[in-house]
Amino acid sequence: MANEKNASGLSHEKIETSNFLMIVLILLVLLAGGMVEIVPLFFQKSTTEPIQGIQPYTALQLAGRDVYIREGCYNCHSQMIRPFRAETLRYGHYSVAGESVYDHPFQWGSKRTGPDLARVGGKYSDEWHRIHLINPRDVVPESNMPAYPWLEKNLVDAESLPSHLRALRKVGVPYTDEQIAKASEEVKGKTELEATIAYLQVLGLALK
Repeated sequence: MANEKNASGLSHEKIETSNFLMIVLILLVLLAGGMVEIVPLFFQKSTTEPIQGIQPYTALQLAGRDVYIREGCYNCHSQMIRPFRAETLRYGHYSVAGESVYDHPFQWGSKRTGPDLARVGGKYSDEWHRIHLINPRDVVPESNMPAYPWLEKNLVDAESLPSHLRALRKVGVPYTDEQIAKASEEVKGKTELEATIAYLQVLGLALK
């Protein structure tokens, strides 16, 4: 019965011949499906509570994370080790949501031109990272990663850190008043290179 009306009074023909109505109904279906998939995650401890050993980033590490995002490092390096044997053999323990509860936005992703960085913390020395960021081919001759020599000259924007920490506290990162007050002093005179290295060196330590 092609023209038989459904319980809501809409016929298949009316739905299929109205672009606007079809779009609205598709969006409603996607919304309902998304709610069913996503909402439960907000109430699971494994996705909302930090794992043991995870602490909010220090002011310097947070500044380094900002540089990391600004320079587009996430375009080539994911921070998500998938639960497959080939992944865990190469990179270590697979990623869990509790590692990223203080990340806003989190850096998980499927794009991986360069190696995954989820467990890079402590793998190399600070000096290795310094050379690698200034000229990657000095330590990895086959690397196609661009160089970032300006990071060694640019100073961290110390004045912006307190407001950044306050904003993160509003979305659940447990920064104290003391940490916020000392943020500017902690990064004063530090270069963006030092900050980026500090950020990289803390990645994945809790699940080493």
